[in-house]
Amino acid sequence: MGVRHGAYCLGCCWALMAVLFVVGTMHLVWMAVIAAFVLAEKIAPPRVLRVRFAAAVALVGWGVLTLSSAVA
Repeated sequence: MGVRHGAYCLGCCWALMAVLFVVGTMHLVWMAVIAAFVLAEKIAPPRVLRVRFAAAVALVGWGVLTLSSAVA
């Protein structure tokens, strides 16, 4: 059962885990913020899309900000 749950968790939020790993090696506060996103997404009922939408908007915005600062 643990392996099946781990595979499900890895499949549904591997990108957030990757971001958590990259950010976690740099700053503890950012790691806590992203871990809170992951926790909120995991414990929210499936009908609650606000948490997922907020996480998606935050990560896309962060990506756009990172790309725009790298280009400029």
